[in-house]
Amino acid sequence: MDELDDLDGLDRRLLSALRARAADARVAAAARALSRAGEHGTLWLALGLAGAAADRERRGAWLRATALTAGAHLASMGVKRLVRRPRPGHVEPLVRTAGRHSFPSSHATSAVAAAVAYGALRPPVAAAVPPLAAAMCLSRLVVGVHYPSDVAAGAVLGALTARLGSRWTNGRSRP
Repeated sequence: MDELDDLDGLDRRLLSALRARAADARVAAAARALSRAGEHGTLWLALGLAGAAADRERRGAWLRATALTAGAHLASMGVKRLVRRPRPGHVEPLVRTAGRHSFPSSHATSAVAAAVAYGALRPPVAAAVPPLAAAMCLSRLVVGVHYPSDVAAGAVLGALTARLGSRWTNGRSRP
């Protein structure tokens, strides 16, 4: 039990340290903007649809990658309903949230799923997705609505979902 208490304490301390970065108004504004853009996977779904519109040659792959990103987001929402971990209560959140549960971070799940799925398509714009996904993950801590372990679990779930669906994305097999 001591190890779990230590991990919980580390989670709380890391969150507090990252949430403190919002004292810089520019950091707070960027984190809020990312939070809004990532709600329900909106940013990532829009990027996928834009990729499908712009890249006629790989339109099907883009649409399948976008579907994987949406699927990863839905999977995270299902896990949230099962785990039901409350959001952090020891820091003041900078944004409102769509739900009360924290684990895993759906923003992190869809961000990392998009980074993996769209990155596999290797378009020139794909180079911008991983840093943007990383910023999205960090923003969830800066706005104070997730513990670091929530974000890490969401990132793992997103990466696994996209990786498991990569053959389907590239049209080599069905999901």
